[in-house]
Amino acid sequence: MAEGRAGPTVRMSPEECWEMLETSVNGILTTLRADGRPVALPVWYVVLDRRIYMVTRGKKVVRIRNDQRCSLLVESGERWADLRAVHMECTGRVIEPSDELAQRIGRALDDKYAPYRTAQDAMPGPTRDYYRKNLNATIELTPVGKMLNWDNRKLF
Repeated sequence: MAEGRAGPTVRMSPEECWEMLETSVNGILTTLRADGRPVALPVWYVVLDRRIYMVTRGKKVVRIRNDQRCSLLVESGERWADLRAVHMECTGRVIEPSDELAQRIGRALDDKYAPYRTAQDAMPGPTRDYYRKNLNATIELTPVGKMLNWDNRKLF
């Protein structure tokens, strides 16, 4: 059991937080609509040099361009005793990555998500065409402030 100043703690170290961010499959990206209301959506992402990168499309990209304030949450655990999470406030921006960074992001996404992807020939034709026609944008999230985190497993 981890000990804090006042006894047991569920807090993770920065290293534990980054390890969870690096190994989690799904993240929840929260962006802001023009009227300030939040929109939380699942995303696939990779961590490189303590920044978060995703290649995506749609309104998420528009919202990040309009308001860079966003957050990312990763969580796991089905039972209360197993719950753990990392939440980070971020500054998001749509980037044109250098060739080297684009290759690093692409390789990292391929390595991480190959087991989870649906083969293109298994997709319905309209779905496959949609993904081919719609251009992707690269979003970079830079953490700001303190990471909120907990790991209830530390209590046992």
